[in-house]
Amino acid sequence: MNQAAVERDPIFETDFIREMLRQLRALDSYGTWDGKPAEAILAPLVLTKERKAEIPLVGDPDEETLACVKAFYNAIAVLIEKECGLMAVPLVHLTHEGFGRVLITVGKLVVLDRTLRDVHRFGFDSLSKMKTEADKMLAVALERVGRYSEVAGL
Repeated sequence: MNQAAVERDPIFETDFIREMLRQLRALDSYGTWDGKPAEAILAPLVLTKERKAEIPLVGDPDEETLACVKAFYNAIAVLIEKECGLMAVPLVHLTHEGFGRVLITVGKLVVLDRTLRDVHRFGFDSLSKMKTEADKMLAVALERVGRYSEVAGL
């Protein structure tokens, strides 16, 4: 896909995809992604059936995959903070084998709690599916902040 086609794709104009790009670019301390199109930067997160079949069922996650996992949940935390005005803090705890948990807290309130397994195969069928999954988590988190605003404000 060429750069003009990517720029016209409306998914690249969504808050979540923009934040994902910010998170991933922030991890690029050597500037290797400077000048690269958004599609290339987000490519590691898109696992088609063919790409997923190439990844062994058992394995340890590499640094790039770990960075993608952290960027995904950091982006959700930033959007929670943007929507409710309270600081959202993500905590990603993983073993070297790719098992663990993600918590996002707002104040003393846990707004997101996810168990992670097989992180070495972390990814989504498409950017659209990644955004849909993030939107679901964001909606649940914001509903919890609204319902338990007193705890979220602590």
